[in-house]
Amino acid sequence: MLRVFEIADACLKRRQLDLAAASTIPDSALWVDLYAPTGEEIRKAEAFLGVTLPTKDEMEEIEASSRVYIEDEGLFMTTSIVSKTETEYPESAAVTFVLAKSRLLTIRYSEPMPFNTFPARAERQPGMWGTAEYLLVGILEAIVDRTADILERVGADVDSLSRESFDKPRHNQALDTKDFQSLLSRLGRQNDLIGKVRESLIGFSRILTFLTQTFEGKPGGKELRSYNKTITRDVASLADHTNFLSNKITFLLDAILGMINLEQNRIIKIISVATAVFLPPTLFASIWGMNFTHMPELQEPWAYPVALMVIVLSAVFPAVFFKWRGWL
Repeated sequence: MLRVFEIADACLKRRQLDLAAASTIPDSALWVDLYAPTGEEIRKAEAFLGVTLPTKDEMEEIEASSRVYIEDEGLFMTTSIVSKTETEYPESAAVTFVLAKSRLLTIRYSEPMPFNTFPARAERQPGMWGTAEYLLVGILEAIVDRTADILERVGADVDSLSRESFDKPRHNQALDTKDFQSLLSRLGRQNDLIGKVRESLIGFSRILTFLTQTFEGKPGGKELRSYNKTITRDVASLADHTNFLSNKITFLLDAILGMINLEQNRIIKIISVATAVFLPPTLFASIWGMNFTHMPELQEPWAYPVALMVIVLSAVFPAVFFKWRGWL
């Protein structure tokens, strides 16, 4: 899909046109957004900007030189952006920003929310997005704001997990194994999401540093650099918060695993005590259950009640001893 945005009435607005019939992108376009583009759409975008766009495989390369570079008088910046965070399977996909001929072009194969919310907001803000550089910085700011919202939600979920993990069970009962499994599963999902956010923030730091150097000496560059530094500080604070959440999740994971070990030890202790209590009665019952011919006590009338008494006492004595030692 190819979307074209232009400045109309001092606001950023999407231009409605039949791109299937149009042979080229109109010169009035300020921002061209390519979402899962076809070969024909890529050809039109390359002809419009006069640059060679990276392929999907090239966008996914992790080398810094492949993610931020200058080519054909165009600035190419690629970073990973998190999407579908409200689902159980969040995604982190590469998005490329291209600045060339005072135009902005974005290439993406996912649908991060800011690419829909930012155009709607920019349409209500006249005079703010007159150049491609301001438009790029505005989109980056919208993505950073969205990332902050994601981290706030993750932080609330982690706090909820912390309360559930350390909440005292009722009636002195331990947490059920299924509860532990649920907590571990939720912690794993949050940790995976934080990892994707951290990867995205690293890419943003690289792009912002590159832009700060690029805006040096350009018309309006001082204001753009100031705007850019504000976003850079926001990214740094989000990175610190990401580390805090990651450490908290690691602590919760260790704590839950420790409680699982305690629960297992408690169960093993009960089984061990039960084994020790019933071992002596089993021993006496096994001795008197032997089928030897010469067992004198078997002929005595008192043998049966004495045997029962010995068996009971052999079970009671270990139980009393363990209770006295505080093992029960």
